[in-house]
Amino acid sequence: MVRKFIITILTLGAALGLALSTAPGAVLAHDSSTTKILGSVNVAPGEHLGDVTTVNGSVNVGSDAVVGHAHTVNGGVHLESRGTAADLTTVNGGIHVEENCRVTGDVHTVNGGLFIGKSADVAGDVGNVNGGIHIESAHVGGSVVTTNGNMDLGPDARIDGNVVMKENHGDGFHWDHERLPHVLIEPGTVVKGELRFERKVILYVSDRATIGPVQGADVVKFSGDHPPQDWD
Repeated sequence: MVRKFIITILTLGAALGLALSTAPGAVLAHDSSTTKILGSVNVAPGEHLGDVTTVNGSVNVGSDAVVGHAHTVNGGVHLESRGTAADLTTVNGGIHVEENCRVTGDVHTVNGGLFIGKSADVAGDVGNVNGGIHIESAHVGGSVVTTNGNMDLGPDARIDGNVVMKENHGDGFHWDHERLPHVLIEPGTVVKGELRFERKVILYVSDRATIGPVQGADVVKFSGDHPPQDWD
């Protein structure tokens, strides 16, 4: 996943080089692709485009629109309801995938939260380094991975891969020593792979969820629709 990000940044750097002779904010179109250096990229509802890329700005894909790779470096990515994309990536910004969307690849950011709405389908991995992850009643074909952030999976989420909290090597965001990351597996959620924790977490699992083997954390079971109060 990190290697993919390096490739993305190099690609954006190449786009920046191509645009040096143009006015700031100019749009470059190649085979229905849209590349910007400064400013947001907005795809109209129902529009069909190739890759949509900016360096400093957000990427907003309207409802029922179809795009290729949606990338930015400094800004958020928003895929509105029933939108389709090949993958969604940013470095500094959150990613919001609304209900009934389809992503055929990965959803990934470094610094920012991730939200996957109801009935969305992500074929690849969902991951970040710093920020919370909330996956509603959606399907993720790959794994869900973070280093620093709470995870809230469900209710009724379907994760075909693993759920992983990576070791924090002391870079970037630091959690308060008294506030461990919380991982919540809500009612009806199914995690087919393993739950692997390379750092201390508090793991809540509904008694109506189905999960694979757990490594590195003790399971705190709960009944009802909501976890204990200290989840918040």
